[in-house]
Parts: sequence; structure tokens; C-alpha cells
Amino acid sequence: MSSIRRPQRTIAREVSVRGISFLAGLDVEIRFCPAPVGSGIVFLRSDLPGRPTVPALVKQVIPRQRRTTIQRGPAIVEMVEHVMAALVGLQVDNCVVEIDGPETPGCDGSSRAFTEALLDAGLVDQATHREVLVIERALTVRDGDSILTAFPGESERLVLSYQLDYGPKTSIGRQSFFAEVTPESFRSELSPSRTFLLETEVEGLRKAGIGRRTTERDLLIFGPEGVIGNELRFHDEPARHKTLDLLGDLALIGKDLVGHVVAHRSGHSLNAELARKLIKAAEQDYSHAYPVEPSLLEIGSILKALPHRYPFLLVDRVVALEPGRRIVALKNVTYNEPFFPGHWPARPIMPGVLIVEAMAQAAGVLIAQGAEPGHEALLASLDGVKLRRPVVPGDQLRLEIDGLRSKGRIIQAQAVARVGDRVVAEGRIRFVVVETDRVA
Repeated sequence: MSSIRRPQRTIAREVSVRGISFLAGLDVEIRFCPAPVGSGIVFLRSDLPGRPTVPALVKQVIPRQRRTTIQRGPAIVEMVEHVMAALVGLQVDNCVVEIDGPETPGCDGSSRAFTEALLDAGLVDQATHREVLVIERALTVRDGDSILTAFPGESERLVLSYQLDYGPKTSIGRQSFFAEVTPESFRSELSPSRTFLLETEVEGLRKAGIGRRTTERDLLIFGPEGVIGNELRFHDEPARHKTLDLLGDLALIGKDLVGHVVAHRSGHSLNAELARKLIKAAEQDYSHAYPVEPSLLEIGSILKALPHRYPFLLVDRVVALEPGRRIVALKNVTYNEPFFPGHWPARPIMPGVLIVEAMAQAAGVLIAQGAEPGHEALLASLDGVKLRRPVVPGDQLRLEIDGLRSKGRIIQAQAVARVGDRVVAEGRIRFVVVETDRVA
């Protein structure tokens, strides 16, 4: 994949953070140490014989609930996500993270203590450039109602969108957060956000021996009326913390990530699955197995061809075009679409009529390429329309319009909408061409 280059970075001197681990309640010290170019992030268990190490890479992740854990041989490190978020958020690429126990310090449940320590140590640019993984195709992973999709981005940075949904029966409810990740935005908007859980979950964790030394002041516990024994730093702090976790988990790719990742109720295991899928996609030869489709018409040209505007413009990009005959366009479906809060809140599905509208708009772009000045095409009829599969957040609609035929002022085309290789909708669309003044 293409690369956007910046210098690798380490820290200027050693710095440490002490605290109590959330799971086992142990006193733990974590020490950040400078590391040479190309060494990446490596955790070192200083309490074990031989001081074994484990690289902070997704291939080292082992199954755990509610946290991210890495292992190589005897070296296991629990709950690495907050540390990794601090490192990647500040663009620290090479660092040895010494730890004298099996779990990172919980501190206040956020990345703030690690972030402040790293900044206090000082950041140093190195001679070699950082490797970059640029998302060039939409990739989706799902687990029940949880969905996580990586899209190509519009900037040279990583953008994260998180939709948190704890339902109407909790004081957390539904929240969303959007962040274009830079060291500055990470420090102010993500780093201070703390981990959280429901009051109803606390007893079960205590019985399992988890959190014996953790109090209400150490994280956020939500009861029926809100946070218990603590105060929110942000009104949407849970959604921000889920975004923090996502950033820390994606850091296990081991490269800068460029693109837009959209999450709906995603957790650590799904985050790791997406990281693995992104690495696998990057290792493939896209020029043979998965050709990247260049944009023939970007959004500016589409806006000139169609009268539609937010929130009703349903075509993002045109990737194939044969004027007078055929067009292939794309519509990226995210949870931020204005129709999802009402269709349906508990199981978001794109309305079928809007899938058909997206096909019609793609056909409208095709017709506009050969339209006479002062004329527009209006939708006249739909025949043989079939809705075959639901479209949900994270899907990318591929809108294929073929066999364009005209007779007088009537234009007809066959339309198919796909997600991947699956047909989700199809039908025959007819338009009537009228003078623009008559439309007005």
C-alpha cells in the first residue's frame, strides 16, 4: 500500500509510572525506555527469569474478556491497550516497556498517566521513516450486533468514529464520538477518558477476584442515576474511552494507520480481528488479486451532476464510467447516516427505498454525462424491484447501472446494488427528461 512518511520516534530518557493493577490488585511499576530505530514497541517482564520480552503486535494477542493481552512464551502482559494508546497517540514508535508484573497499572482507568510520563521524558525523532498502512478498500468485521469497518480516508491521518449503545435502560445510553487522531487531539480529547462499567457488573467481578483494590474513584461506575462516587470529565466519556481502546488495539498493527475506522459497539476482540484483516490485506498484491478502482468522478463532480445535497446525496464516488451505457458508483454506509436513529435504533438497517434511491442517483450521474444543457432527468417509474439482503452500518454499496437506453424523452436502465459479491437490491429504472425550468 502507499505510504505517507514521517520520522520514527522514541523517548529521550527513561521514565516510570507506578500504580495498582485493576485485575489482580498488585503494586506495579512500568518503565518506558528509549529504543533504537526499527525495534518497535516491546514489553519486557523484569520480574521473570531471563527478563523475557513480547513484541506489541496483534499476532501476540491471546483471548481475554474485556481487555487486550499479549503473550510470547512465558511473558504475558495484561491490559496493554491504555499503554499502547498513549504510545501511538504521541507517535512513539520505538520503546522498551519494562514491567515488574503480569499487568499494567490501572492508574485512573485512562491513558493520562502514561501520556504525561512520556511527554515528561521528551520525544526524539529518529533517522528512519515510520512504515504506514493506508486503508485502500473497505474492510468489515462483525460479531452479532457489533460492527467495525475500515474505510479509505479523505486525509492523510487516522480518523476514528465510535457509536456506543448501552440501550435505553442504562444511564449510559447511546453516545457517539469522532476524532481525527493527532498527538494534540489525543492528549486533550482521548487520553483522559476513563474505563467504565455498570454497577450491576461490579459484584460479579468481585466474586471472580477482580478489582479487589479498585474503588469508585479509580474508574467510572454507572448506576441507574449516573456515575457513582465520581464525576465525568466529558459528557460522552464512555464513547471516548471506547475510541481510546480502539486506538490502542489498532496500534498492534505496528505501523501508522491511515484511513477512517467506524465502530458500532466494538470491543477488544473485534478490534484485534480488524487489525489482523488489515495486515492480511496489506500483504496481498492488490494489483492482481484485488485491483484498486481509481476514482473517475470525485464528490465535486458528483455534486455538479446531481441536485441532491445532505442528507439525501447517496453517491460518494464513481469508479467506472462508459458514457451513454454504464456506470459503477460507491456509497459508504456508516452509522452516522441520519436515518439510522429511527430505522431501527436496536438493529440499524438502511431503508430499502434509500437503496433504490442510491441506484437512481447513480443512474442520474450517468445520464447527466450526456444530458443537453438546461435539461434534467426525473425518476418516472420502477419495475421489478427486489430487495434481497439488508444493508447495515459498515457496508459499502456498489451501485451498478447498465444497459442505458433512451426512446424520445424516456430513459431506461437496469440497476443492481451489491455489498461485496452479494446482490442486495436490483430493478429497472425509468426516467423522463424535462427542461430544468419545468422542474423548478
